[in-house]
Amino acid sequence: MTLKERYEGVLNYFQSTQPEPTTELTYSSPFGLLVAVMLSAQCTDKRVNMVTPALLDAYPTAAAMAAATAHDILHYIKSVSYPNSKAQHLQQMAQMLTDEFNGEVPGTIEQLTQLPGVGRKTANVVLGMVFGKAAIPVDTHVFRVANRIGLANGKTPLEVEKQLIKHIPEQLRFKAHHWILLHGRYVCKAQRPDCLNCRLTNWCKHFSKK
Repeated sequence: MTLKERYEGVLNYFQSTQPEPTTELTYSSPFGLLVAVMLSAQCTDKRVNMVTPALLDAYPTAAAMAAATAHDILHYIKSVSYPNSKAQHLQQMAQMLTDEFNGEVPGTIEQLTQLPGVGRKTANVVLGMVFGKAAIPVDTHVFRVANRIGLANGKTPLEVEKQLIKHIPEQLRFKAHHWILLHGRYVCKAQRPDCLNCRLTNWCKHFSKK
């Protein structure tokens, strides 16, 4: 099987079964999404969705969150992973948004990754969800699944991102991020991939080696 055939098979399957995938994070504003994605690092979306309503009710804007202390923010996010560092990053992020960007979430990866606690993956999620950019955020699920099934062969998230961008049509890139992420979350799991219930086995490099 050629790499082109593998991509075509995987993408055609997802297009036919999940034509409009989306994030499982709940949010109502660009700032709310940025906060949620920052909190979601090494934490489940379900847990983040339990935390963000009260947090964003207390601090609905960058200016409001910037006026809080990290200790104030920590009160709302104690149940997420790494709450102390995330509380500090949220306060610092909100401060920079207020000081440098008039409180608005910026629309380039260069600007977004200037914000404390915002890496390339988080920036790409915001670019895709808020600004409709053809971004491919590579989190742990996307990194694992893309390498496992043979869409990529990369040692770093950036290497995988570049390979996916090279082979996925622009109009499908952000959808593909959701497709691969959700597949990794529910089927192609890290420790026990559910190959018996996977519908990608015809194109999966890992399965063909079994």
